[in-house]
Amino acid sequence: MRALLALWLALAAGAACAQSVTLQGMLGNKALLIVDGSAPKSVAPGESYKGVKVLSTLGDQAVVEIAGQRHTLRIGEAPASVGGGAAPARAGKIVLTAGSGGHFLASGAVNGRAVQFLVDTGATTVAMGAADAERLGIDYRKGRLARSGTANGTVTAYLVKLASVRVGEVEVYDVDAAVLPSHSGPLLLGNSFLSRFQMTRFNDQLVLERRY
Repeated sequence: MRALLALWLALAAGAACAQSVTLQGMLGNKALLIVDGSAPKSVAPGESYKGVKVLSTLGDQAVVEIAGQRHTLRIGEAPASVGGGAAPARAGKIVLTAGSGGHFLASGAVNGRAVQFLVDTGATTVAMGAADAERLGIDYRKGRLARSGTANGTVTAYLVKLASVRVGEVEVYDVDAAVLPSHSGPLLLGNSFLSRFQMTRFNDQLVLERRY
């Protein structure tokens, strides 16, 4: 499946000074950070990356310093917007940059838990595999059973409702989703989320502006 490397976190208009930081994991005592959509970078205590200094690590969390302020990051949490000028979560603009292979990927959250999306305008809903659904605490077996057509044929799907889907600083509520037990790739950001935005593409950038 497509590599989940080149990531672009959306910054709302007027939020250029904010930094979006995710703790993706640990490599020994090193924190695996994604900063402003960068590829994951391992950073040891005492080292800095893109203005983010790792002060300490312990278990599933890291204490970092940005612009003189300390923040505690935990694995699996939604991306934290830190630094001056952060945009409010109700911002309405997302800017994505194409990664390797020309695909648009983004860090975000489902029901408050960190995920990585692949934009798929051909998908009717947000879609994920059973393993991702379980990690996100979604009891998909209580969803409505349906049959879904994919590039690999017709498969079984469970239709569920997500309380919230967040990409960058933009959060959308009550989003339809499908859980496909046989799906093993990235979470697909489909039209149940995308249709709430006006989409415009400029070369290697995809701009999503919220419809009100």
